[in-house]
Amino acid sequence: MTFQLDRQETGSKAELYSNLATQLRSLLAGERDFIANAANVSSLLFHCLPDLNWVGFYLYKEGELVLGPFQGEPACVRIAIGKGVCGTAAQIRQTVVVPNVHDFPGHIACDSKSKSEIVVPLIKNEHLIGVLDLDSPILGRFDDQDARGLNELAESFVHSSSLEFKL
Repeated sequence: MTFQLDRQETGSKAELYSNLATQLRSLLAGERDFIANAANVSSLLFHCLPDLNWVGFYLYKEGELVLGPFQGEPACVRIAIGKGVCGTAAQIRQTVVVPNVHDFPGHIACDSKSKSEIVVPLIKNEHLIGVLDLDSPILGRFDDQDARGLNELAESFVHSSSLEFKL
């Protein structure tokens, strides 16, 4: 399969996320492998969303979050539930938007260049699968529109992929 990224450089965030949803459906079509799809999702988001320095997945395994496919510099491998932005989003099972990571109590600084962060929990059949984490070197990079768009993309990804690893 050949896939060509469509990097939208103009338009609203709603249009950007609509375009990403279309690309994601095409990218996931016919492929059910969770890890392969997670790798492609992280690449798609990293290359198509502006002002990011890290995009990736942490998978829920044996009571903690473990690093999965990602784009960016090397990252923390394990995160306890309830710790940092990722662990908090996993614990409360809600998207967490952090305009300034230095103001977030207990923030885990895997990359010192990160200034803002958004984390989307991945849930299937009421079970926590993991989280989708995006970091930016720009303060206040993420907002409610990003939260809505990323939640829709994450839901599409989760429902398009089979879960063959132990939850």
